[in-house]
Order: sequence, then structure tokens, then C-alpha cells
Amino acid sequence: MRKYVVPFVALMTASAVALTACGSTSEAPAPARASAPAGGEATAPTDGGDLALLSGTAKSNKSEANTGDWAVPNGGVASGAARQSSQRWVQLTASRAGGLDPVVVNGAGLTLYRFDQDSNNPPTSTCDGECARTWPAVTVAPRGKIFIAGVKKSAVGTVKRADGTLQVTIGGWPVYRFAKDTKRGDTLGQGVGGTWFGVTPTGGKAGAPQGGQDDNPDTGDAIAPPATSAVFFDEANFSDNGASQGVSGSGCQNLPRPGAPSSVAAPGSLKIWAGPNCTGRVQTINGDVADLGTIGFDNAVASVRFN
Repeated sequence: MRKYVVPFVALMTASAVALTACGSTSEAPAPARASAPAGGEATAPTDGGDLALLSGTAKSNKSEANTGDWAVPNGGVASGAARQSSQRWVQLTASRAGGLDPVVVNGAGLTLYRFDQDSNNPPTSTCDGECARTWPAVTVAPRGKIFIAGVKKSAVGTVKRADGTLQVTIGGWPVYRFAKDTKRGDTLGQGVGGTWFGVTPTGGKAGAPQGGQDDNPDTGDAIAPPATSAVFFDEANFSDNGASQGVSGSGCQNLPRPGAPSSVAAPGSLKIWAGPNCTGRVQTINGDVADLGTIGFDNAVASVRFN
């Protein structure tokens, strides 16, 4: 008898709960959603989420050849398999190009731009159709990677374009390439129509007064959280032309090749020492440093401490 009574009681209880729910006139509020601006639906600056923000460059993170920015190394508009492959990752590196310093370049060394007719509040992209063939949007797959060097994590985000793709933003501004830039250092898009400008690491206009914006990636008012890893580059400006070395862990860590670095990409604050085992001259840095010579540590870092 007990074998039959217990299931019957459970069934009656579930039925009572269902009837109560059906008779209720209240509903749980729907989650709030930001309104979509014209030209695309904005997403909040990503702090990980579906996208992976990784310190360093594609090369230092051992990305696969002919993917990401390397799939379109000479500019132009990617199509077919190359377009799909190009969205696997994007690199944002604070660097120099032509007379622009600083300006953000991608993993192929091509200059990235912003458009005055777009908006950064809310992030809105207005360059579609024929415009997008001349100014290809920098897009990334929903679960893609963004490598950052010299660009603060808090400045990086995405905006949904009219075609549904995710366009990378810096300081809220959607970023683009210029189809006529075909090699490293080209800045043929600078000043076109009086509305296109290279984009700085904070989203400002390269080569123009920044109105007091903090465009120096090596400084900032806020102290970054402690880093747990860093990538040291033998060349300044996080250049992949030379070698690089990654360091991670807790406490004091010696560099595999001490005395070689000229720049460092780090997702937070850390201390660097001129001597092994965290001895000698010391300096606290607050994230990326494009030129260690500016703080007297060019070719001088031998060890680091992450906490």
C-alpha cells in the first residue's frame, strides 16, 4: 500500500502547485535590455564574457598561421573562408604608423581607424554597404579572441552591426581598416573626408589634440588589479619582429632571458626588478609599458613579482 500512496501524494502536491501558478496574475519581470541604437545593437564593453581578452600579441599567444588578422595581411575585404577565419581573433596593439604616435594597429601591422559619423555613446556603427568595402569593419566571432598590448582592457568592447557581426570598439568607437592600406606603416586613410582618423589606444583621434584624454597606455589614475602573468618583448611597442617571453605564477619569478625586454604587456599591476630573485632596482608598473626605456628599464628586467 505504501508503494502506491507515496507517488499519489507527490502527484497531488505537484498538481496543486501548478494550479496555484495558473491562477496567479503576477509575472516575473522580464530582464531589462538596452535599446538598440540606429545602425546596430550595442553591447557593453566586454570583460571576458563570450570573448577572450588576452594580454600580448597573436604571435606571443601562438596563434595558428593564416587565421585572424593574418588571414588578410595586405588589407582589402576578406570573403568566404578567409572572412570566417579572419574573425577567429583580432589584435589591438598600441604602436606607431607613419606620423601617428600612438595609433592602434592590428596583428598584420595595419592601421586601425575610427569614423566621426559613428558614435561612442552609445556605440554605433554607420558604415555599411559600399562604405564597408572601402573601410572594412574589424569584426570578431562571438567566441573569438582579442589580443591586447598597450590598450587597456576596460577600453575594449563590441557593437553588433546591421549584418549581425560583432565589430570591435575602442573607447566605444567602432574600428575599421582602410582597404588602400596594404602594408605596415601605411596611413592612407588618415584625414579622409575630414571624418576618418587613426584610432588611439583610448578611442581618440590619432594625430589630433586629445582634449586632455589619457592616451598614454603606461599611465592611468586607477591602479590596476594585480597581474598573474606578463609577456616581455625584446623590441619596444610590443613588436613581434623580435623574440618574446611569457612569465606567470605567484610571488617572485625570474625571466628565462633576463636583460632582454624593451616592452611588456601585462593585464594588471606588477613589480619588475633589475636583479634576479627580485633584488636590486625595482619599479611598480600599472599594466602595459610600450617602452621600458621611459622608466629606465630597457634591457634591464631580470625578475618580476605578481603579488
